[in-house]
Amino acid sequence: MPTPKALRPFAHREYRVLIAALAISIFGSGMWAVAMVYQVIHLGGGPLELSMVAAAGSVGLVAFVLAGGIAADRIPQRRLIIAVEGANLAVIAAVSGLAMTGLLQLWHVAAGSFVLGVGAAFFFPAYSAILPRILPAQDLLAANGMEGSMRPVLQQAAGPAVAGIVVAALSPSHAVTAVAVCHLLAFIVLNFLGQHALAAPANGAADGAGGPEGGAAADGTPGAEGGEVRRRSFFHDLREGVIYTLGTPWLLWTLVWACISVLFLIGPIEVLLPFVVRDQLAGDSRMFGFLLAVMGVGAALGSLLTASFRLPRRYLTVMMVSWGAGSLPLAAVGVMDSFWAIAAALFIFGATGSVGMVIWGTLLQRRVPPHLLGRVSSLDFFVSLALMPVSMALAGPAAEVLPIWLIFLVAGGVCPVMAVIAMAVARMPADELAHPLDQEPALERTTAAGD
Repeated sequence: MPTPKALRPFAHREYRVLIAALAISIFGSGMWAVAMVYQVIHLGGGPLELSMVAAAGSVGLVAFVLAGGIAADRIPQRRLIIAVEGANLAVIAAVSGLAMTGLLQLWHVAAGSFVLGVGAAFFFPAYSAILPRILPAQDLLAANGMEGSMRPVLQQAAGPAVAGIVVAALSPSHAVTAVAVCHLLAFIVLNFLGQHALAAPANGAADGAGGPEGGAAADGTPGAEGGEVRRRSFFHDLREGVIYTLGTPWLLWTLVWACISVLFLIGPIEVLLPFVVRDQLAGDSRMFGFLLAVMGVGAALGSLLTASFRLPRRYLTVMMVSWGAGSLPLAAVGVMDSFWAIAAALFIFGATGSVGMVIWGTLLQRRVPPHLLGRVSSLDFFVSLALMPVSMALAGPAAEVLPIWLIFLVAGGVCPVMAVIAMAVARMPADELAHPLDQEPALERTTAAGD
């Protein structure tokens, strides 16, 4: 009996090790989200202090994500991932020790949150770049789908739920200690990653032919030879990634769409949806939390469904239509007075959003040259993250001068229109036919060893 497509990546030892460590780590991240809140409250902090601690993590992530992408292209990704998890372990263990001894202060928690943000900035570009080195191309969609379905379950549901139980039964410091244990286990598991065939191309040295759309570096210089690393500046590496992005229409216009969607959608969902629940549904925080959980379930199912099939022949079209059409139900959220109608809209938004994200992650890994993958992934991450706080900052003032129903109508209507514009300007239907990815490669990557 053939292995279901969604489970095929598990046939590779290195992937089993990597995904196990990632699962433990993101479960710990979910626990930290709750443990950090109640640790701040336990120390006498209020909304202002909690906001500062939470912001510290976001600052660390945004400030270092571009450096993380460059590091993923310069440093062997196995070494980078293990170092990040080791740093996470060290800082959370320190916070835990200070909490248990009664010496913890608010600035310690903020520093821990900042380091975790910096760690995420380095971890995820390296994770994205290492997957094509340990899996055959035909298994990348399933691997991305597995991560997309695992993240909402562990980080948004299971981790916070377990942390809440630990805080209620014991104390916030015990929950922080449990987070440290998660990072310890992830660190131990990551050390079982094999060292063979996992060294990253050194600072622009392409991996073999350099990927399906490029060989040498963007500046035309050859890769490093004989193990010699070319020494180049941070800004040179960053410029190389930016030039490649600007010169690749499907990549550029997908990022343009992402910028607009983040700007128009994140604020209404994060800031204004609670008021929709209160004013239109006469609900409370429990109803709001349940709606977010419904959106998370949709995201998990959408990712799992995408992982169960082959990459569509019209992959760019499917991706953009999923994102654009999936945003459309949000246009009616501001006028709905039925809980189940809003829940259905959020479920569709979560499911279609994750379908697009799984395809998008796979396209980066299959169409971006390996020596640029870390930088391009970090640019994608940076563009999305940079506008999140802007969107949330604008949502409140916008609601002071405009009715909430109009804000949701504009948000849900702009994104489908922009999806159509992006497809047309970048000529995505022609591009996807010129670069077919739906055929099974004749040969598997030799780097998917250990099987």
